[in-house]
Amino acid sequence: MLEVMTHRAVSPVFVGREAELETLKEAFDQARKQATAAVLLGGEAGVGKTRLIGSFAEQAGQQDAHVLVGGCVELSAEGLAYAPFTAALRQLVRETSAAEVAALLPDGAARDLARLLPEFGEPSGDGETETARARLFELILMLLERLAERRPVVLVIEDVHWADRSSRDLIAFLSRNLRTSPVLMVMTYRSDELHRTHPLRPVLAELGRVEGVVRIELPRFTQDEVAAQMAGILGVTPEFTKVDTVFARSGGVPLFVEALLDSGDDCTVPDSLHDLILGSIERLPEETQRVLRTAAAGGIRVGHALLASVSVLSDTELEDALRPAIAANVLQVADGGAYAFRHALIREAVHDELLPGEHARMHARYAEEIEQDRSLVPPGRAAIEIAHHWYAARNDQWALTSAWDAAGKAARSFAYTEQIQLLERVLTLWDKVPDAAERIDVDHVTILERASEAAYVSGDMDRGLKFVRAALSELDEETAPERVAELLVRRANINSQKGKTGSLDDLRRAERLVPLPTEARVNVLTRLGTMLMLTEQTIEGTTFTEEALRIARQMGDERLEADLLLNLALGHSVSGALDRTVETNDHALRMGRRLSSPRIVLRALANNVDALDKLGRSEEAVELAAEGEKLARQYGRYRHQGVFIANNRAEALTSLGRWDEAIEVVEHAMRMGSTLRNRWHMLRVKAEIAIGRGEEDLAREFLTEIGAFAPRSDETAQEQANNAFLLLTWHLLRGEPLKAVEVAEKILADSVPAKKDTLGWRLLATMRLVCDAAAPVDAVRVSTLRAGAEELAADMRGNGAACEAYRLVHQGDFDAAAQAWRQLGRPYVQAEALLHAAAGSAGAGDREGAADRLREAHPVAMSLRATPLVTRIETLARRVGTPLDDDPVRQAAASAQPVASATLTRRELEVLRLVAAGRGNRDIAAELFISAKTVSVHVSNILPKLGVSTRAEAAAAAHRLSLLG
Repeated sequence: MLEVMTHRAVSPVFVGREAELETLKEAFDQARKQATAAVLLGGEAGVGKTRLIGSFAEQAGQQDAHVLVGGCVELSAEGLAYAPFTAALRQLVRETSAAEVAALLPDGAARDLARLLPEFGEPSGDGETETARARLFELILMLLERLAERRPVVLVIEDVHWADRSSRDLIAFLSRNLRTSPVLMVMTYRSDELHRTHPLRPVLAELGRVEGVVRIELPRFTQDEVAAQMAGILGVTPEFTKVDTVFARSGGVPLFVEALLDSGDDCTVPDSLHDLILGSIERLPEETQRVLRTAAAGGIRVGHALLASVSVLSDTELEDALRPAIAANVLQVADGGAYAFRHALIREAVHDELLPGEHARMHARYAEEIEQDRSLVPPGRAAIEIAHHWYAARNDQWALTSAWDAAGKAARSFAYTEQIQLLERVLTLWDKVPDAAERIDVDHVTILERASEAAYVSGDMDRGLKFVRAALSELDEETAPERVAELLVRRANINSQKGKTGSLDDLRRAERLVPLPTEARVNVLTRLGTMLMLTEQTIEGTTFTEEALRIARQMGDERLEADLLLNLALGHSVSGALDRTVETNDHALRMGRRLSSPRIVLRALANNVDALDKLGRSEEAVELAAEGEKLARQYGRYRHQGVFIANNRAEALTSLGRWDEAIEVVEHAMRMGSTLRNRWHMLRVKAEIAIGRGEEDLAREFLTEIGAFAPRSDETAQEQANNAFLLLTWHLLRGEPLKAVEVAEKILADSVPAKKDTLGWRLLATMRLVCDAAAPVDAVRVSTLRAGAEELAADMRGNGAACEAYRLVHQGDFDAAAQAWRQLGRPYVQAEALLHAAAGSAGAGDREGAADRLREAHPVAMSLRATPLVTRIETLARRVGTPLDDDPVRQAAASAQPVASATLTRRELEVLRLVAAGRGNRDIAAELFISAKTVSVHVSNILPKLGVSTRAEAAAAAHRLSLLG
């Protein structure tokens, strides 16, 4: 292996780029304050992106930053998944050790990193394909966060225009979520290669919308900068005429400046840039050029041992051949016993010079040598390297078999998109290889089955459906019933995700195909039972689930048994048997802990948080959710299962009237990159609070996104019930009682409330309020609606104090309902019930009774900033002629200090202190580790609480009321 040699034609002086370097420094300073996620550095090929990043990384390292570097290579597009992250991880292991890296992660979690680097042992084998990639993403995020606890981290990812799909997805995930740690990601890409359909374009567009992401476009050198570069290379100040010539002919591209200077004193301009780059190579010895062509077939970087094997040269012969190329700065000596082309353009130009036969021969040699000794390439890369080279060699037979092997490796690395690409190559080559099935020992349908599974777990539903249809067209359900059943389940899942009908029909057909008590039947029954429960066909769904549970127990599969118990608990919940729901979830929870299954533990906790809230035990629900979220972080699953638990916590907080906390929980969870359905759940929480506070525009935005105004065919019973409730309250907020009646009539016609415990009773209670509001407008229609609601209520089930309180509202016993809500600690519905009770007292001539109820309700509504409810309470108080506060001292104080100054939350007090100190929203956001948008919301809430309209007035009021401590 050659030692590092002095390079020619490269300036030892860093030229220009002051503005860009300063932007990078500012981004790093912001990252250290936990306020910046990433820098996107674009520029055309040869413009100096790597040199700039190298200078910045050197300076950041001098400031105690931990700089990790990973690069993408052209091979990535063919399936080399997570290439830049694997490189950065390999660097980290080399700097410390695999054991030290593993110590930063939850127990056993590092086994997932073994899918990227073998140093971490055997990969985990839990088989959770649908959540595996999400876990890997969170694991890498956690690793960066833990590293950043020691010192700031700079993660450099070069050439992201070559990034594989998995790496692009991971980059987007990290950019969204690295918000509270001193980590800066810097990514470079060739802007001149981003054609209209380039896959990086949507990623850049998404990143551009992330707060704190900075984009830099690196320009060409000015003439003065070219002169400085030339002076650095030549060691003397160049003549003006030569500078003028070089600048004009290079266009200010640093790489071309170097090539022109290296081409001789006359700076002759070749016919093309390709020829310009090749100029310095053509002056090298013929043997050196031959070895360079061989190296170019291996990629931008190739190991010494591999190059020696492919070129059939001894170490001495290879070093002698390469020495002139290194002296000419065509090749550079890289870490790990490898040689790297100084620039990708140089490698591309040399590779393009290969003759057709030479091209096929070289790539075949690489495939053969790597196949014979896989240690010639970095760990984990052999399969995809072999597949790449056989395909490039146009050898159909070996290209097919190697692509099949590489597809399996990609699946084990959770690189499902790359797996699909490789499987599609197998499908393309299938008819060109007569004995394809014998060579890989699977039939054509198996390829389609694997591709459909990979497409489903990667979220590519349209592609998955295409593969399922193709597979089904080749199978006969008489001869392959289990395979057909599995495909039907997958099609049902895909159609459910796409919001299409027909899923239940496919599942019923699949159930008929597998009548025997086998694993295949359990898989069908598990999905069929769940879907039946979610569509309110609870008895049948429970029957199928119980049958699957019996088979699972006979098989001795305890993990499957625990999952099915959780499904059974869902059926209890839908049936309104909430106590049995909690009991069954607890049973599954104990099993999950005994089996050391984080997924089962977290799923059980999430379901019980929901059940406890519906039982009216919301304080317990909040506490349990905090435990679940803590565990999710420890397990490295927060952004998958933890987010779901967080949403359930937000629902319980909403029940308890802790609305500001609920919004903060939801906004934090939504920044975690939640699934679409989880996002809809969280938006429902925000919509409920927005309606309660009279924020019409905000509520309309949320209701539109969740589809409340235009229901989808794939909505579950829970989604339908929640959306229906929000629509009823929306129309009441807008003073549209007859539109609310119309919604209620449709609810009854479609049996939306069905029998799902608290949700159904909440709908019936809200219908009662709709009827009371609409009765003066259309008494006949309201009477019909009341009768329909009563008929439905007679069949309603459900247990728990919350169900009972809603039942009291439905019956119009508002005083009893208010007392029930008071005991449950649910202030909004308590104040609402008191208002309706007061209206009843006023109508009966009991003005004092009405006044007492209104005085109790008013401060509760005020503390929630439930403006519409406050207005209705105050309106009724004026009508009955009673002040809402009979203490003259307190009345005087209220008039002098209008408002709810004591209702500021702890977070609002923190914001107010910084506002009073004259800080802007961005500075406040950086100090409190929240977004500027969240600060704006807090300020908007603070102003009306203090009865002021400007920030200056808020600061003055804060001092006057001694709120700053």
